[in-house]
Amino acid sequence: MTAYSVACLAGDGIGPEVMAQASRALAAAGRLHRFSVEEEHVPFGADARMRVGHPFPATSRNAALTADAILAATIDRTLLTALEAELDLRAAVLRVRLRGAAMTILAPLHPTAWEWTLERALDAARASRGSLTLVTGEDEEAAEAVAARAHDEGLQFARLSPRGAIHSLLARPETFDVVACDRPLIVPLAELAWCDDRRRVLAWGRLAEEGPSIFGPSHGTALDIAGQGVADPSSMLLAASLMLGEGLDERAAARTLASAVAYVCGNGLRNGTTVPLSGELTDAVLAQLPHSLSNAEFFTEAV
Repeated sequence: MTAYSVACLAGDGIGPEVMAQASRALAAAGRLHRFSVEEEHVPFGADARMRVGHPFPATSRNAALTADAILAATIDRTLLTALEAELDLRAAVLRVRLRGAAMTILAPLHPTAWEWTLERALDAARASRGSLTLVTGEDEEAAEAVAARAHDEGLQFARLSPRGAIHSLLARPETFDVVACDRPLIVPLAELAWCDDRRRVLAWGRLAEEGPSIFGPSHGTALDIAGQGVADPSSMLLAASLMLGEGLDERAAARTLASAVAYVCGNGLRNGTTVPLSGELTDAVLAQLPHSLSNAEFFTEAV
């Protein structure tokens, strides 16, 4: 059985609460798909400052840099930027929950990373619904090569202008699967994708060519509800799914978890009027995992 090491940076506010729910989901997904996740919960940010007097102690730095992946919950952006500066990051990725589906958007962090980003977009499309949309792109040669490969592999491929992408996202966001775009477009496209949804379920990642990639949810610390057990873990669970697929290459497990989250968000406890406890929502996701299993031949009782 493959074992992965994950550095968990819970931060403050609701961070420890939603990280605990992500840990439950990762363990259950691992049992279903025959791998294990060894988590190292390291002090970082306000938590580290209170415990050891420094927001980014050397022990936390070493744990993060030597892990297979990094999962963050509610982290100060300044500190996170300092950590990211030490990672070999090439591309940004956002995953947005849509009506009954999800959309993954990738963008290069550097102009020289376009070809690498397009390769990762192809990988993501193969593991998802088999559709890749390119919104502009500075590297024409790389874009044409990706279009040819997508055609050869039987993937659906489309190229849209920013205006065309905006129109399509407003009209039918659920038709998008994987999108590769210029870096300035990644956040606007994600915002358009979920603008008509009552719930914002969004996860982010920074992908490294070598060493660990880093992932997290879109929400902040939410100090006003911290400790009450009502923090919505949906985006954190989606971040865990994104980490499984893009950080650990456990793409079947990533699909299983993402599908369960999408089902519960769309049909389960959270309906816009009733707010379940954090653990209750995660319970529903775990109960849905066997029904969302991507490769049923590996089925075991996991919850």
